[in-house]
Amino acid sequence: MEILHKTKDIREVLFCIHETVIHQWDKYTLRDVLKAGIPQPEHVAPNNFAQTMASTKEAMKAIRMFKDEYLLDYINVEDIDAQEEDVDERLVEQRIIHNIKRFVMTLGRDFTFVGNQYHLEIYGEEMWSDLLFFNRELNALVAIELKVGKFKPAYLGQLYAYLQVLDDKVRKPHENPSIGIVLCKSANQAYAEYAVRDYNKPMGVATYKTISDMPVEMQKTLPDIEELKKLMDTEEFDD
Repeated sequence: MEILHKTKDIREVLFCIHETVIHQWDKYTLRDVLKAGIPQPEHVAPNNFAQTMASTKEAMKAIRMFKDEYLLDYINVEDIDAQEEDVDERLVEQRIIHNIKRFVMTLGRDFTFVGNQYHLEIYGEEMWSDLLFFNRELNALVAIELKVGKFKPAYLGQLYAYLQVLDDKVRKPHENPSIGIVLCKSANQAYAEYAVRDYNKPMGVATYKTISDMPVEMQKTLPDIEELKKLMDTEEFDD
């Protein structure tokens, strides 16, 4: 009854039922979720935010913050496909770094870029986080791990290690626990949600598309890359 009174259509009903079962919400938690606003079901990335974040309100902020898919139209797929997997990931990272302003805009509001290949060390073991951001609204560091292929559960284990060190060595006392996102080329969403659910640090899985993945008709509607670059450098854009 709580769900039926607060939803608009069958997609929202099924989404809320699914999330309630997965996260084992009682009716009071469910009321908080419904009051905070229901995310668009088709755009929710697989995540464990509801189980791992301090409050339902903060979890819903994170759920709404991270999309299930991002368009990275400045990546040259032909260059990537010709390389080895580890080289592929570095190429994707470098394309993002060269277009960091656009990538931050793609992520959404209140993101600040901290660094790439961010060095972490614990007990003499070194590791490097691909991309590190800080989000003011969530008051948390956000580590993004880039992968060029299909999602694998092992990626979550790697990201989990980064989050452990970030929380122990980098996070400030007033900040919330760090959040991790695996950003890969493709993912079975149901499987990704299953894989992430038992981790005790907030993590999600998202995918990205390049311009070549879009229908030709849609590609034609996009502005020319050079024209878009000029637009982004104008004072009007900054305003």
